[in-house]
Amino acid sequence: MNASSVWHTPGHTGRYRERVFAARERLAAEHADLRGMQQRVLTDLVGFNASTRFGRRHGLGRVLTVDDFREAVPVRDYADHADLIERTAAGERNLLSADAPAVYFTSSGSTGAHKKVPVTPRFMRTTFMPFYFAAWAPLIEHFPDVLDRPDAVLNLKHDPLSAPPTTGDGRPHVGASQVDFGARFGEPLSAEPGTGAPWAALPVPTEPGDHLERAYLRLRLAVQSDLRALIGINPAMVAAVPYQLNLWWPRIVKEVRDGTLGGLPHRAPDPGRAAELEHLAEYFGTVRPAHVWPRLRAIFCWTTGVASLYLPALREEFGPGVTVLPAPVAASEGPVGVALDRHASAGSLVASASVYEFVPADQDLAPDSATLLPHELEAGQDYHVVFSHVGGLYRYAVGDVVRVVDLSGGVPRLEYAGRGGRSDAAGERLRDAQVVLALHTALGSGGLALRNVACRVEPAAGATTGPAAGPAAGPAEHGAPRYVFAVAPRSPWHAAETVRFTAALDRSLAAQSAGYAQARAAGRLAAPAVRLLDAEAFDRDWHEAVATGIRPTQVKDRLFRQDDALWERLTRDPHAPLA
Repeated sequence: MNASSVWHTPGHTGRYRERVFAARERLAAEHADLRGMQQRVLTDLVGFNASTRFGRRHGLGRVLTVDDFREAVPVRDYADHADLIERTAAGERNLLSADAPAVYFTSSGSTGAHKKVPVTPRFMRTTFMPFYFAAWAPLIEHFPDVLDRPDAVLNLKHDPLSAPPTTGDGRPHVGASQVDFGARFGEPLSAEPGTGAPWAALPVPTEPGDHLERAYLRLRLAVQSDLRALIGINPAMVAAVPYQLNLWWPRIVKEVRDGTLGGLPHRAPDPGRAAELEHLAEYFGTVRPAHVWPRLRAIFCWTTGVASLYLPALREEFGPGVTVLPAPVAASEGPVGVALDRHASAGSLVASASVYEFVPADQDLAPDSATLLPHELEAGQDYHVVFSHVGGLYRYAVGDVVRVVDLSGGVPRLEYAGRGGRSDAAGERLRDAQVVLALHTALGSGGLALRNVACRVEPAAGATTGPAAGPAAGPAEHGAPRYVFAVAPRSPWHAAETVRFTAALDRSLAAQSAGYAQARAAGRLAAPAVRLLDAEAFDRDWHEAVATGIRPTQVKDRLFRQDDALWERLTRDPHAPLA
């Protein structure tokens, strides 16, 4: 049964609400005994997988405590798991998990390379589904009208495939949003809000990989519905919607008037709605989601990291009363935290999903890194995430850094702070989270706002060709590398504002990172520069990335951008002829 037919089944909405709220209550109840729950997860994990190739190699049958586990298994990343994952995907069994994978999730790391994350039925039952259902509780509790009609929600991440690619063992290799959990795992209630909408399964054919055309077709259909919520998960997808409406507006209005979809007959012409849409654009001089869907009240996406810099202003594009609810702190490899209330950014640790360990973010991860357990974390601190679960990942360093917002009853509430890698040209060792905090401070000092931002290290002698502003480099800095920040302002910045912002950013980076402060003082780093881009630069860049065939869910905000070609794509003059 597909998502659309599920959402039209009598009584489905009531059963769905019960399942969602029951999952939230279960996760909240687990917090009463955090240490005991973590021990039970460990016992189940090693007991279930002790006889696997990995289990025998590392003596999981002898593991009784977390200390035993630490001694038996080093901290590992995807590359350390890759050999057994690839052999599993080729058809071998009982290597990492005693349970055979039913599907492999794709995951784009910092390099954009596709991983194969084995997803077993037991992992789905014990780790994934409880957190997955609970994640929707704040949305449907506080905005119940999102379930009133199948077309009340525009779910941007839902992108089912009729013929998904497969691995050597014949299992689908797809994104989590492309899996029918009902058909694959016997979870008919798992269809998300918005997956029963008329645009969820497009009625006209599109070319494989033509994600932009599918995005157009969904918007074209959605402008004739009374949306109440938008689900994006990846905030870059949400940020693209106002741009896409304006980019495709004439085509959208014409197709609404003609009753076509992608140039093909679809439904009765709707000249009345077309006239309304035309009037909106003429009256306001632009097209905003708030104009098209005046009763939209909620957006569901990640709210931290780079997105925290632009979401407050972006939210106004969707309406002054719109609430942005945080998507879970999670990766394709597994969940970490899920919001059980309306907190703006943080989610509570999912105690029953994995065995969790953490390493202070300023330390480099190594196989023998000393780790902290959940009850040992401190509020306000950043940590690398290491987790282990029954699906076959062991002491897995996922590559993300989380910040502990607070502790509730001894259980940490976590928000995503950024990727765990560093930019280190001269000993500055800058992390995503440090740069984002510095940008917040510098923007606030001048009352400025931006649409998006990225940065890279460039030699001071080879400064960017576009306009840049920043304090002049001193004699000791001659020839030293410097950070160049590409900024798309929310509204135009004056030259003096840009100079003040750049100086404030330099000070804020030094305050966030002792390594940066030392490199600046010693002249190993020159003063940063700011390159102002036009308002739509990041929207165009996102569209160009998606046009190469990358799924929109995987085209995420990337703060550090050292690739020359990608930097040029982002920063080039949109009016200059292409080479």
